[in-house]
This record gives sequence, C-alpha cells and structure tokens, in this order.
Amino acid sequence: MFNLLKKLLYLVFMLLLISIISFLAIHSAPNSFFAAGELNPNMTKEAIEQLKAVYGLDKSLLFQYIDWVKNILTLNFGISFVSGQDVGAEILKRLPITLTMNLIALIAVFVISIYLGIKAALEYEKKTDYIIRQISLISFSMPSFYLALLFIIFLSLNLELFPISGLHSIEEKTGLSYYTDMAWHLVLPVGVMIFVGLGSMLIYVRSLTLEILKSDYYYFALSRGLSQKELLKFYILPNLLPPIITLLGLSLPGLIGGSVILESIFGIEGMGQLFFMSALSRDYPVIMGTLMITSFLTLLGNMIADLILLKLNPYMN
Repeated sequence: MFNLLKKLLYLVFMLLLISIISFLAIHSAPNSFFAAGELNPNMTKEAIEQLKAVYGLDKSLLFQYIDWVKNILTLNFGISFVSGQDVGAEILKRLPITLTMNLIALIAVFVISIYLGIKAALEYEKKTDYIIRQISLISFSMPSFYLALLFIIFLSLNLELFPISGLHSIEEKTGLSYYTDMAWHLVLPVGVMIFVGLGSMLIYVRSLTLEILKSDYYYFALSRGLSQKELLKFYILPNLLPPIITLLGLSLPGLIGGSVILESIFGIEGMGQLFFMSALSRDYPVIMGTLMITSFLTLLGNMIADLILLKLNPYMN
C-alpha cells in the first residue's frame, strides 16, 4: 500500500513537472496561433488583441499557466482554437484507436521478442541465430516513417493487398464487417510499430538468455537431467521477465511518440495525428491536452510495470 501511494505521488509530481516544461516550451516557440492573422491586412490590431483576450492569451505566462492548471483539475482541457470544439471531447474521440494500436504493438513485441530472442540464444552461432540477429539489426536501424512508405508502395500500391490510409473503406459497413474492415486498415501501421519496436528488445532478450545459459544454476539444472521445456519454464523465463517488463515500460514513450508519425502517414484519426495537426497550427489547448494525456498514460504504464515487478519479486524495494 505504501509503495502504491509513493508511486502515485511520484506520478503527480512528474505530471506537474512535465506540464511546466511543456507549457514554457510551447509558448517559447516562434510564431503563434495568431501569426497568420497578423499578416492579414483585413485583421486589425484591435481585433487580434480582442481574440487574445477571449482565449486568455493577453495575460502573463504565469497567470495563463495557473488558469490552465485550475481547469485541468476539473478535467477541463479548454476549447480548440482551430475547431472551436471541446479539447477533452476531441481527445476522448481519438484516444481509443491510439491505445488499441499501441497495446497490440506492445503485446506483439513482448511475445515475439521473447520467442525469437530465446530461440536465437538456444541456437547460438547457428543459422537461426544469424537470421534473427540480422532481423533485429534491420529493425533497430529502420526509421518508422521510411518503413511505412515502403509498405504503402509495395503492399498497397503495387500488390494492392492493404488499404493505403484511413480506418474504414468507402462502402459503409455494419456489425462484424465494420470491425474486420478496421482491423484490415490497421495491419500496415501496427505492423510497422511491431517491426520497429522489435530491434532493441530482441537483442536484449538474446543477450540476457545467453547470460542465463552460462550461469551456474542453469548448469546445475542441466545436470539434474531436466527437459528443455522444464528449463524454459523454471529457469529461463522467471529470470527473463523482470528486466523485460522494465524495458517494455521504458519503451512506451517511443511507441506512443511513433504513433504521431504513423497516424499522420496512414491518415488515422488518432491522438498522434491530432497532436501533429495541432502543433502545425499552434493550437495550444489541444497540444497541452494531448501532451498531458500521453504523459499520464506513459507514467501509468511505467507504474503498472513496476507493480508487476513487485508481484513477480515481492522482495524488491
């Protein structure tokens, strides 16, 4: 209970720190939402000042931040400068698809990296190990946007196997076909996320497994005549899971950050695309709203990873 309370306090402190840094960084960036209006000869200086007063941008940064924090405490993320819609409603509308993509990618990376990493270690310096190492190196060095473009060119345009962009086909679908159509549209973006996320995890799992295979307790287990299945269940996996779960928690920011690029490339109306479009238009309320929600989810994911580690090893502090 004490550990949980300590982690919750840490989460709140980190969110406060992130909000201060993000707020200052956004407002320190060149230009503003009203930059285009200032160049418009039909927009008078008085009209621009009046708009700034409506959105509270005529106040000092300190008072703007205080007002923003007060609103956030009541879950009021403000009104979008561009669409005029409630920011919280826009984020909630786009959050499920981004979460779905990231959760699928995270689970797939976890399962595939454990399977291939252990297989590579058990087949050390053999053909299988060489192939898996090459896959991990290609994955590690492959930019997500480049792989996304390759997938679109070869799998969508040339072979016409998958849709190019969007979440749904032009034809309206209902029932089960609605979800199967959505899943078909997500194959390429989620595939990119999985492949790009595999690289470092595969290398890490392989190296950890090799260390376990060289350990004294593993040699002792071998001398007892245990089968490979028993060795895997009682000696390899229990020692692999804690560091892998820690690494998965640390990889969350990269996965969520990568969805900003992929959602924009594949035309998926998720939080990543919303953040990208808002950054281009300097839509401060939406930028801050998406940043805080993303930060909260990342910190929550890390906290869950820590709690899982405590469950696996109750003696950890």
